Amino acid sequence: MKRFLMKAVGLSVIITVATTTSCKKSFFEVDPIGQLSNNQVATQKGVEQILIGAYAVLNGSNWNASFTNWIYGSANGGDANKGSNAGDQSQMNEIIRFEGQAVNNDFNLKWNAVYNGVARANQAIIAANALRPEQISEANKRRIIAEARFLRGFYHLEGKKMFNMIPYIDETVSYSAGNFRIPNDKDIWPNIEADFKHAYENLPETQAQVGRANKWAAGAFLGKVLLFQRKYAEAKVLFDACIANGKTSKGERYGLLDQYSKNFNADFDNNNESIFAFQASVNDGTGAANANPDLVLNFPHNNGWAGPMPAGCCGFHQPSFDLANSFRTTAAGLPLLDGSYNLPANELITDMGIPSDRPFTPDSGPLDPRIDWTIGRRGIPFLDWGIHPGNAWIRDASNGGPFSPKKTVFYRSQQGRLTDNSSWTPGFTALNYSFMRYADLLLMAAECEVELGNLERARQLVNQVRRRAANPAGFVMNNGVPAANYRISEYTAPWPDAATARAAVRFERRLELGMEGHRFFDLVRWGIADQVLNAYLQYESTKLAFFRGARFTRGKNEYYPIPQAQIDVTGNGPDGRPILRQNPGY
Repeated sequence: MKRFLMKAVGLSVIITVATTTSCKKSFFEVDPIGQLSNNQVATQKGVEQILIGAYAVLNGSNWNASFTNWIYGSANGGDANKGSNAGDQSQMNEIIRFEGQAVNNDFNLKWNAVYNGVARANQAIIAANALRPEQISEANKRRIIAEARFLRGFYHLEGKKMFNMIPYIDETVSYSAGNFRIPNDKDIWPNIEADFKHAYENLPETQAQVGRANKWAAGAFLGKVLLFQRKYAEAKVLFDACIANGKTSKGERYGLLDQYSKNFNADFDNNNESIFAFQASVNDGTGAANANPDLVLNFPHNNGWAGPMPAGCCGFHQPSFDLANSFRTTAAGLPLLDGSYNLPANELITDMGIPSDRPFTPDSGPLDPRIDWTIGRRGIPFLDWGIHPGNAWIRDASNGGPFSPKKTVFYRSQQGRLTDNSSWTPGFTALNYSFMRYADLLLMAAECEVELGNLERARQLVNQVRRRAANPAGFVMNNGVPAANYRISEYTAPWPDAATARAAVRFERRLELGMEGHRFFDLVRWGIADQVLNAYLQYESTKLAFFRGARFTRGKNEYYPIPQAQIDVTGNGPDGRPILRQNPGY
């Protein structure tokens, strides 16, 4: 089996207290089914089960609470539209237009997922600390607590990126004592740092089972937390250490795969480019509970197509026109860093408004080859499903545009083997989702080098990523020849100044990590979200009426509203004011 963690963890892990009355009544003392009793918890195996429950939350449980952030990171970052049609999951419409309100339940679901993960991580720490030396070795206890603190840091980081001012909850918070009403009046970056730092200093370099966080995953995420705070010198030290010494759980050195597309193919899960990933599993008796339900809507939609196609539902997470255009290159194979990719002379030729039974010729201009592993478009092979037919795979082009998502779609050869056979759709797949992969780490390291004045080192790091993308063996092919006019080259000339270098690194992140949930959070931490996203909304509104009038408001939309349901349930403090304070502008 290639997975370690998510088997048979469909139920929540709950610690229960078993009471004892007398030996005569012991017959009636039965441990609750689906829960862990005190006796079960008081072993290393029991604590490991609680820890696995903390890992299990990584699948987000549904699309609204997804840690893949396809809504909050990709769609709201300009990489994608909600897609589908206006009526399906209509509560997302206001989010995509930056009009989301605190009463929108999608925000509450994401908040609950964050703190469910935090609570389970804390349960593992409490249970591990309760074991006596004869029940667990010091090394195993240290490892379990370090893994739990890694996860606690991860979940708080997700909440921090989303909502900014959130409560930090550790294992000392006692819900039964009623002191869970923690205000969100402190910046919790130091707490998140401390969790990842503890994990970095206490986790082993490799793990016996794939999927578990190791020292290098902790170091990479600690570097990311420092980067978000613009602590470039400190982050660089960690990124350099991960690049020089980092190893996967299988003991392989981190590195770039030879072909870009293998990152999005379940047959290559847990490769040496994967630093930390959710371990998806199917056909394991859990009814797809261990698959990736947060991505199940994001497949081409059957709009009258009679031939084979992946899943056939539901047409969400459609790549944007703006993202598609960004893959335009110069004749020499370099990106258009000046933003001119959206000009009429450069924008991608699409089949928008052209039925599938009408002739269409795909764009013949120069394009970065990563476009056709990121975006499904008419006239280009779609994995091993044949040529993308255009509108016949699009639910409502007038709402979402002409493109299909591609990075999270399974291959035809994998159907039934790496897709679930027990649920309503084969869209439940065994494809892992990488929360961080090596290319991401290289580009974060390049950011640090730019901000520290080491432009040449930054160029070398970016060129590593571009060199892999330029491997002709990794191009999408059609009848033995490249499916489009692929042009990509490295930056051969030194960057003249920090502004040029910064633009190149940031643009490379978009090309390399497009549709992977990072874009919005990148724009916010760079402080340019209002400029970039308002330009995006204006351009996209010329293609789709859905975006007309939408606007990103600086000082407000960098973060999502604290869910009103959480403000209400937490109640008021002694001053009569809510303990949880709402974010500015909501």
